[in-house]
Amino acid sequence: MQKNENSLAPKDASGQPDQAFAILDLELISHLLCPYVQRAVIVLLEKEIPHQRTYIDLSVKPDWFRAISPLGKVPLLKVNGEVLFESGVICEYLDEITPGSLHPPDPLQKAKHRSWIEFGSSLLNEIADFYNALSKELFEQKQHELVKKFSRIELYLSDSPYFAGQRFSLVDAVYGAIFRYFDVFDKIAEFRVFEDSPKAQNWRRSLQARASIQQAVAEDYSARLFTFLKQRQSYLSELVPWHS
Repeated sequence: MQKNENSLAPKDASGQPDQAFAILDLELISHLLCPYVQRAVIVLLEKEIPHQRTYIDLSVKPDWFRAISPLGKVPLLKVNGEVLFESGVICEYLDEITPGSLHPPDPLQKAKHRSWIEFGSSLLNEIADFYNALSKELFEQKQHELVKKFSRIELYLSDSPYFAGQRFSLVDAVYGAIFRYFDVFDKIAEFRVFEDSPKAQNWRRSLQARASIQQAVAEDYSARLFTFLKQRQSYLSELVPWHS
């Protein structure tokens, strides 16, 4: 189990640390590779919310974690001892307790953003199917499905840096974690997932450059993901060099 402290504190109107957070003790129970954890970390960093991160090994779940996690998954957010689970719930809570929402104010637009967040979760399932595919035939099928998924979202993107224009939103936090997989996949081979999605590729580059997304993972994230992929015993595993 690893612990990581984050001492950022939101400022009030006078520029002083916001005392409202002095009464909040936030601990994010995490895993080093989990993209759902990354969503919550990105929001914590964007909102400059002081918190502690505790990383666990999901292959050997601690008893204390099993006792407080209804679904046995990360992330969990402990708030003064109370436990929240599910990344979407955690991100919404963090957004609501801080000024400057990462959602658009219009109810319809907010609902559309939440829809694309769900689309992002379906993309993560497709990515897992891609790296777990056992045969070349199935692998290429899953690769094609990823191309179609990004072609679909391409239709809703503009030439702006973020999903909704110039303003970073919760949708961007979700896709920042999604695009990170392809930073590693690109080092293995050219899979041409974004070949028909230039706007999605530009969006990916904008998110790559954002500090909160860069800092949402440990420095050895890529090496850990390479090892994880190599150990899947899948078709992609055969393409991953041991010393990536």
